[in-house]
Amino acid sequence: MLPRPRKRFGQHFLTDRHWLERIVAAIDPLPGDAMLEIGPGTGLLTAELIPVVRPLHVVEIDRDLAAALRERFPADRLIVHEGDALDFDLASLPAPLRVVGNLPYNVSTPILFHIEAQAARVRDCTFLLQKEVVDRMVATPATPEYGRLSVMLQARFAMAKALDVPPGAFTPPPKVDSAVVRMRPLGEDRTRAKDERLFAAIVAAAFSQRRKTLRNAARAFVPEAAYARAGIDPGRRGETLSVLEYVALADAALQAGGGE
Repeated sequence: MLPRPRKRFGQHFLTDRHWLERIVAAIDPLPGDAMLEIGPGTGLLTAELIPVVRPLHVVEIDRDLAAALRERFPADRLIVHEGDALDFDLASLPAPLRVVGNLPYNVSTPILFHIEAQAARVRDCTFLLQKEVVDRMVATPATPEYGRLSVMLQARFAMAKALDVPPGAFTPPPKVDSAVVRMRPLGEDRTRAKDERLFAAIVAAAFSQRRKTLRNAARAFVPEAAYARAGIDPGRRGETLSVLEYVALADAALQAGGGE
């Protein structure tokens, strides 16, 4: 019998065997993998990974579920870290680390940014998320889904949607569709901004008021002269710029003394 899902943790347990098998295939676990599962819940995905990945690390915020996992699986096969994934330090585990999980819908975006900040230690990520979030993650410029999340994650990861998952695959069924996304870090040789804090500030400002032009939205961080240096029309809106254009704009702003 499944435990009662807790709304404050955004719990929807994956229970459909067909979709579970497809998600495991997308993860493609291999012997010797260093792997962390975020939000194992009742352990259905965990049970599929443990025969291959030894030991498997999991981080679970629900103490009752964490206790049940410890009782169900041997301690030398499953290492349970009880706590909030937003506080978990990936540096405490071997690298390169594979990160997987059915992310709680109510904190999925903060978790993604938490992983992004530690991407240097990650080999890849495979996450089950709300489909709307996945669509934003993989969105291209000048589309309604393209936003801050798109730019910040695509600056650090190559991403692709692996499959859509219907509400009926979960207990209780969520009110929205879900999807699986694959994320692979681009590596340290990727094109990156010279000042990544300034880059992040410009991206956040550009999408804070989508109807505004770049000139108005990012005024606090981008001097007027930077636009000509970057070859970008300040009359454009933030959702029309590619990741590489944001990098160029951040570098030009830095050279022009922006963000000080």
